[in-house]
Amino acid sequence: MNVIAINGSPRKDGNTYTVLKAMAEELEKEQIHTEIIQVGDQMIHGCIACRYCRKSEQNHCVFKDDIVNEIADKMREADGFILGSPTYFGGIAGTMKSFLDRLFSTSGRYFKGKVAAVVAVARRAGAVETINQMTNYLRLSQTVIPPSQYWAGVYGAEKGEALQDEEGMQTARRNAQAMVWLLKAIYESKDQIHAFRDEAKIMTNFIR
Repeated sequence: MNVIAINGSPRKDGNTYTVLKAMAEELEKEQIHTEIIQVGDQMIHGCIACRYCRKSEQNHCVFKDDIVNEIADKMREADGFILGSPTYFGGIAGTMKSFLDRLFSTSGRYFKGKVAAVVAVARRAGAVETINQMTNYLRLSQTVIPPSQYWAGVYGAEKGEALQDEEGMQTARRNAQAMVWLLKAIYESKDQIHAFRDEAKIMTNFIR
């Protein structure tokens, strides 16, 4: 099995990476290959709602000069994924937000039934709001979200300080352990239990 972890921090080896690495180690213990991909230090254009991805052959984004389409293809093939972001002004870091808007616009339909988790890092406050914002993408794509003992928020400002938040790190590890359980349960039951039924989406507009 294969999991992709997205590091939305511009600091390649900062606290967000530290937390994702700890989660990846829990997955690797159970022979689940995990790749951490850095996006927070990239130049990523925001979604312009052109809807090109809805009609293009591979549902790729119209912008082809960055890493979004490449990572989207990897995540479509993966069994699960983790989204990690620092907290900026009480929400998702800007580059990560642009990445997520385009990723889920192009690929949300491919994520149905995948196991997906989120983790946020904050200096002092706002982690829960960042977690909620990232979780919205997961809910709207019908992913399966593993539980933990608390919100998966870890605290730290300078590099390495996240390790001092022992409860936060434990919460992230337990989230990864629950992810292992879900991934294996889904894999073992795939021949006995069919994926949940799909139907054409109904779109309504409240402006008359």
